[in-house]
Amino acid sequence: MNFYNEMHDGAGGVRAHYERYAAWLASSPAERIQRKRAEADLAFRKVGITFAVYGDASDGDGGKERLIPFDIIPRVIPAPEWRDLSAGLRQRVQTLNAFLHDIYHDQEILKAGVIPAEQVLNNAQFRPEMMGVDVVGNIYAHIAGVDVVRAGKGEFYVLEDNLRVPSGVSYMLEDRKMMMRLFPELFSIHKVAPVQHYPDLLLEKLRAVAPKGISDPTVVVLTPGAYNSAYFEHTFLAQQMGVELVEGRDLFVEDDTVYMRTTQGRRRVDVIYRRVDDDFLDPTVFRPDSMLGVRGLLAAYKAGNVTLANAIGTGVADDKSIYPYVPDMVRFYLGEEPKLNNVPTYQCRKPEDLAYTLAHLPELVVKEVHGAGGYGMLVGPAASTAEIERFRGLLTAHPARYIAQPTLALSNCPTFVESGVAPRHLDLRPFVLSGKDVDMVPGGLTRVALTEGSLVVNSSQGGGTKDTWVLEE
Repeated sequence: MNFYNEMHDGAGGVRAHYERYAAWLASSPAERIQRKRAEADLAFRKVGITFAVYGDASDGDGGKERLIPFDIIPRVIPAPEWRDLSAGLRQRVQTLNAFLHDIYHDQEILKAGVIPAEQVLNNAQFRPEMMGVDVVGNIYAHIAGVDVVRAGKGEFYVLEDNLRVPSGVSYMLEDRKMMMRLFPELFSIHKVAPVQHYPDLLLEKLRAVAPKGISDPTVVVLTPGAYNSAYFEHTFLAQQMGVELVEGRDLFVEDDTVYMRTTQGRRRVDVIYRRVDDDFLDPTVFRPDSMLGVRGLLAAYKAGNVTLANAIGTGVADDKSIYPYVPDMVRFYLGEEPKLNNVPTYQCRKPEDLAYTLAHLPELVVKEVHGAGGYGMLVGPAASTAEIERFRGLLTAHPARYIAQPTLALSNCPTFVESGVAPRHLDLRPFVLSGKDVDMVPGGLTRVALTEGSLVVNSSQGGGTKDTWVLEE
C-alpha cells in the first residue's frame, strides 16, 4: 500500500513547505536531538501532562496514568492547504448545528426522508427531553473536535465528528509551548501561525452564548473530578480562561437558576462548559445514581437561565450511524456541495452492506456505532484470524451496532522512535469553536501511531502527539 508522506514527495525529495525544517534537521547533531527529547519528557512529567487509561486492564495498565509521548518532528501544513481545510470544517460544523436544531424542533430532514427517522429517534444519543428547547443562537456544538486524515494522493477525509465533550486541546497548546522552549530558532526561520490564543477565543465564544439579558456572564468549567482521564485539561483550560473549575457538588439550582457556592456566598452561573457526559448531568432526569451532576440543571436549561456547552443531546450528530449522512445534510441545510470528503461507509444494519462486510472482513475497519477511543474496533489487515472470526460473530448477532469502512492508507510523517527517524501514521483534530460565528486556531492536535504499521493513533491505545505548524506564508 502506498502512503502519502507529509515531508517527502513520491520521488524522495522534500516538499516545499518542509524544506527549511529538513535542512535544519539534517544539520542538527543526533545527540542534541536526543537530549531535547529527554528534556521534553522530563518537563511533561513535571507539569503532570498525563492521560489516564481506563480500557482493558488485562495488560496491567488499566486505570494507570501514562505520559502521552511527544514527538519533536512537527507536522507542517502550508497556508493554502489550511485555508481549504478550515473552510470545509466551518461548513461541516455549521451543518451539524443546523441538523441538531432541526431534529429537536421541526425535524424537516426526517420528513424529507434524507435520513431514516428511526436512525435518529431510536438513537441512544437522541434526547427527547431536548425537543422544543431553544438554545442561544441555535448553537448546540460550541466546541467540535473533528478528526481528519489524509489518504490517497493527499486528499483530506473526515474520520469522525466529536461533539460531546471533545478533548485534547491542552496537548495542542502544551506541544507548541514545548517546541518554542526547546527550539526557539525554528520559530525565527518559520512563520508559524500562533495557537496560544485558543483559551481567549474559547472564552469569547462561551461569553457570546450567555442567556438573554446577561451582559457580564459568569462562566465555569464543570469537571467530573480528578479521576477523569482528561482532568489535566479541565484544570488547564479553567486556569487559562481565568474561570472557576467546579464539580457538581459546587453548584445548586434554585428557582430554575444555577448558582455556585463560594466563600463570599452564592453566585449565579450563566455558562457551563461541561466536561460531564449527558447521562450524569442531572440525576432528576437522567441517571438517578449520578454524583457528578446538578439536580434541576435541565429545568434551569429549559427555562433559558443557563447555557450548556456543548448542549445536551449533541451526541446524536457525532454517532457513527449518523456520520454517513453528513454530506447529504450539507446539501439539505446549506444548498452546497461538501468541501470535505467522508470515508465510504458500510452500514451493517443494511443486509447488502452486512453481506459485503462479512465477505471482506480482512480488508475493512469495523467500528462500534457508539464506540470511542479506539476500543471496540477491528482493523482487518492487522487482525488475527481469531479476531476476525470474533467480529464475524458480533456482526452476525448485532449488525446494527456496527459500521465498516475501507482501510485508508493514512498519511505518515517522519517521527523519532527507538530505532531512529521512521515514518508513522497520523491524524489531525482541529478544534472548531462556534459562537456568534465559527472560528478555530490554525492547526490542531496531531496524533501519531508510534507502533510501526499501526493505524490507531488514540492516546488510550499508545499513540503520541506532535506540534502542528500551519505556515502563514
